[in-house]
Amino acid sequence: MAKKNKEKDEPLEKQLWKSADKLRKNIDAAEYKHVMLGLIFLKYISDAFEELYTKLKNGEGEYAGADPEDKDEYKAENVFFVPQDARWNFLQSKAKQPTIGKTVDEAMDAIEKENPSLKGVLPKVYARQNLDPTSLGKIIDLIGNIALGDAKSRSADVLGHVFEYFLGEFALAEGKKGGQFYTPRSVVELLVEMLEPYKGRVLDPCCGSGGMFVQSEKFVEDHQGKINDISIYGQESNQTTWRLAKMNLAIRGLDSSQVKWNNEGSFLNDAHKDVKVDYIIANPPFNVSDWSGDLLRKDGRWKYGTPPTGNANYAWIQHFLYHLAPSGQAGFVLAKGAVTSKSGGEDEIRKALVDDGLIDCIVNLPSKLFLNTQIPASLWFMSRNRTNGKYRDRSKEILFIDARNMGHLINRRTRELSNGSKDPKDNDIKTISDTYHNWRNPDGNYEDIKGFCNATPIEKVKELDYVLTPGRYVGLADEEDDFDFSERFTSLKAEFEAQLKEENRLNGLISTNLKKIKING
Repeated sequence: MAKKNKEKDEPLEKQLWKSADKLRKNIDAAEYKHVMLGLIFLKYISDAFEELYTKLKNGEGEYAGADPEDKDEYKAENVFFVPQDARWNFLQSKAKQPTIGKTVDEAMDAIEKENPSLKGVLPKVYARQNLDPTSLGKIIDLIGNIALGDAKSRSADVLGHVFEYFLGEFALAEGKKGGQFYTPRSVVELLVEMLEPYKGRVLDPCCGSGGMFVQSEKFVEDHQGKINDISIYGQESNQTTWRLAKMNLAIRGLDSSQVKWNNEGSFLNDAHKDVKVDYIIANPPFNVSDWSGDLLRKDGRWKYGTPPTGNANYAWIQHFLYHLAPSGQAGFVLAKGAVTSKSGGEDEIRKALVDDGLIDCIVNLPSKLFLNTQIPASLWFMSRNRTNGKYRDRSKEILFIDARNMGHLINRRTRELSNGSKDPKDNDIKTISDTYHNWRNPDGNYEDIKGFCNATPIEKVKELDYVLTPGRYVGLADEEDDFDFSERFTSLKAEFEAQLKEENRLNGLISTNLKKIKING
């Protein structure tokens, strides 16, 4: 009996996950996520459609004389039009038929045809042989109970929360691969809470499944702002992940028209080349060696120095800066090695960034936060104008925060930062973000805390050879920070690959020239 009560007390999304996971059977998590997330999305747009359909059908007030089957009525209200054979009640009526998979695939096709913004986004995976029709029918019944009969806003909130929770659970289930499309929620929350994107253009040029945008929207709502005050710009090179982002944003009612996909990525094919934004929030892939840097040696984005071909970290930093408006701010995640690295001229680029007064704050993160890597990470906060009137003049110092000892394990290999949801006193995210705001804001009550935070004069950073490791400045001996085997190994590997590539190129030139000499001789 106690077990039953415990299950009853569990949040809806956890109950749904357990039930859905039981129905997974022999399907890989990477494949099953499209089955589940596609159906949750379909339920959302069907709920929103049905609510407006009922109002149009009743024809009261402003809806007097309206035709409930007129697509323009739905377009005017920013609601997706759902054809009759794709509506949730129709699918649920067919849920126990052996052809239900084909019926759902056809429904997805029909919705895409009626709504151009969803073209190429929705999954058509339901008629595959490894998805048992009986299990699919049970999943449809399961999802059919979410937010049933609620208003659109309530439905969007519940279904959006379920969608986000499932994204996180699938990322955990996929492990390393899952980390490619999902940034852990607590990391996103911390970035957004520190950056405070109340109003303006927000860009994420490696946006994954769109978590940064969703959290920005939640932040504005939580602070009684207006969602329409934020414009979203994004880019993703993985088409499958881009589809997840489009659904994730649509379920929140966010305009995703400027979230673009191309398989070349932001370096080779910048989808927002001329866009300057107020905020950049991003989690680029760590230490990428095959970023096509050899094709971009004279790119205009490298104002502070040409990044090495064997590591994209400093290419990302300069890509972000290129897209910032004159008073724009950026908050992003990088492998911790970027704060100390000297390979390929990275130290010279870092020196130029510090000397130009662009680096605002560095946060050292705890280990085990990320699903796809054990490489330690840091948060970087940068600003184009650190002397502006909105905040106090911080141009002669950098704030260092060492949060390595914060967070708690949620399983053997994964840690997260607390947000006070269980205990208001236990709030890592608030502790870190308040420290930053108290230092940054004109009326802030900031003070250095030994072992945790230090507002360091730029001159001190120069004395320490432009190393940006927080542990160097907050007052603790930091042997671990000075040498990390995993990070050093990754860095050496990248250097070796770059040298090997250059050696092969030179050998090719020598071989070609020898052949020419032989022929001419």
